[in-house]
Amino acid sequence: MLRILKSMKDRVVDFLRVSDQVARSNAVETIETEVEELDNIFGVLVLGSYVGMPSPPMQISLDLMPFMEEELILMMEKVDTASQPLSQLFSVLDIG
Repeated sequence: MLRILKSMKDRVVDFLRVSDQVARSNAVETIETEVEELDNIFGVLVLGSYVGMPSPPMQISLDLMPFMEEELILMMEKVDTASQPLSQLFSVLDIG
């Protein structure tokens, strides 16, 4: 009888451990998604003038530019690859 109770207890503990890991994993994925979206919103707020949105005052934009370093580097890399012949061919053929 004692062995059966111990076995049941072990199964319940294992189930709770697995459910805890699943819940933590879901929470981490949700937070990572929210951080990515906040980065996108931040980028649009600072660099919105490039896509036709009203931009914040110039002083605020200049103060926030150091935080946009990675995004600016990525944007410049995309501009560099956009002028290459192979990328022009892909955009003409609508391959994406």
